[in-house]
Amino acid sequence: MGFQESFKALSDPTRREILNLLRTGPLSAGELLEHFSMTGASLSHHLSILKNAGLIDDEKKGKFIFYTLNTSVLDDILNWMMSLKKGDSHEES
Repeated sequence: MGFQESFKALSDPTRREILNLLRTGPLSAGELLEHFSMTGASLSHHLSILKNAGLIDDEKKGKFIFYTLNTSVLDDILNWMMSLKKGDSHEES
């Protein structure tokens, strides 16, 4: 997967706030929704974009789906950015 989906997902302030909330650990959609004034459908749309970009993972536990931060994609982005700073010729993943 290229970085295009990740950068598109990161361009939205709501999605960046979702990632910020997930830094402390897994949260359900209901727990995430408590932090926003939006509908469940809107939150679901944001979660879908983040998941398709590889920035979050989800796991069903009982009746709930818990979302977690996927730091491996963020690590890839940071490594690529650092290679730009160093002048390396690292290609986009």
